[in-house]
Amino acid sequence: MTVSKFFILNKLLTHNVRLFLLWGGAVWIVMHASLVNASEGKNLNILQIHGFLSQGYVNTLGSNNDVFGDSSRGRGSFDFREIGVNASYRPLTNLQFSGQLLSRQAGEDSKGGIRVDYGFVDYTAFTTETRELGIRLGRTKNPLGLYNDTRDVPFTRPSILLPQSIYFDRMRNLGLASDGAQFYGESREEWGDITVQFGVVFPQVGDRATEWAILNRDRLGHLTTRLSYIGRMIYERDGGRIRLGISGAQVNVGYDSAASLNDPLNEAGSFQFTPIIFSAQYNTERWSFTSEYALRHIMRKDFGSALGKVDTTGESFYFQGIYRFSPSWEAVLRYDVYFADRSDRDGSDFFAHIQQAAPQLAKHYPAYSRYAKDLTVGLRWNVTPSIMLRAEYHHVNGTGWLSQLDNRHPVRPDFPAFTDRHWNLFAFQASYRF
Repeated sequence: MTVSKFFILNKLLTHNVRLFLLWGGAVWIVMHASLVNASEGKNLNILQIHGFLSQGYVNTLGSNNDVFGDSSRGRGSFDFREIGVNASYRPLTNLQFSGQLLSRQAGEDSKGGIRVDYGFVDYTAFTTETRELGIRLGRTKNPLGLYNDTRDVPFTRPSILLPQSIYFDRMRNLGLASDGAQFYGESREEWGDITVQFGVVFPQVGDRATEWAILNRDRLGHLTTRLSYIGRMIYERDGGRIRLGISGAQVNVGYDSAASLNDPLNEAGSFQFTPIIFSAQYNTERWSFTSEYALRHIMRKDFGSALGKVDTTGESFYFQGIYRFSPSWEAVLRYDVYFADRSDRDGSDFFAHIQQAAPQLAKHYPAYSRYAKDLTVGLRWNVTPSIMLRAEYHHVNGTGWLSQLDNRHPVRPDFPAFTDRHWNLFAFQASYRF
């Protein structure tokens, strides 16, 4: 079998596996749930519709660093808005359909089109007072860390910008949701509750921001999704007063080369992202303390001489405190740290390699592009249960999590723009939900 035939066969198998998981599984779930509920005489027919919208403003004046649009020039950027509508329908006690449409404008990374944020059928196969087992089929949120599941909704985030060392906005779609099957279980005991989720999924890789994050620029071919795995376990005690979690994934991505256009990248190229995240949270009536630590192994290989091999382990962590002055007012303080390579935390080895291999490009890839240390302070005001106003300030050392698409060189757009190591960011957001 030739290499080209192998990749064609692999694409067909991948497509067929996705169809089987989503459609075959969904049909089985609906039929089985109907039989179970028919024997018990349970039928609910409860439909719920909710939504939200927000408008943000970002200002990084005094620097050359852009976040969510041209934030460093003129009057800052209003190019940051989110609109979502979600619905859930529970025709049977053990069966629920859920979905959300989302439009998100955030600079060049998210251009505001309407997309399916999530959409799945949820079947609870077994449930008692202390146990629950089920499966979700479709597009589900990736169970990573404490905030990934609900990061789209402004009201559920601890701040306007999540800790970027772990919850990247520059390659958001890759980590946000996936298509496939997600199994879940919950155990509730006197000593605490344990929730476990495990997914066999295909990640979303069709957006330009993900292509830039993996392949460094626009390419003739395109990324392809491959079978991946994800899981999380969370322990809670006293109704969420103490929360401890561990989550991880193996995200696999391939490449469909445009051979007819003399694509310099090989079809055999692959990318693997393997993060593991440790989470801890302590809640009281007025205080919430949260910390997460992540190791991120990245392997990029077999693309050929036009795109070098990458085999590194990054490191991230943050410490966050939230104080609630009243039910309407709260403040957040956070220190967030990102290292692209834990063995080269200051980026000096990376910069030395660039200087030796391509000295003319050294200004585009400074050492501080390999890390970011972000001190954040913010304020939240719940004007009403449906209206929220937020403001926050970031003082950042490094540009490790800056969007590559928002910070391209004006003359050589395939390369990063010249940025500043020390910079400040001010953000404001108004949100409404129904």
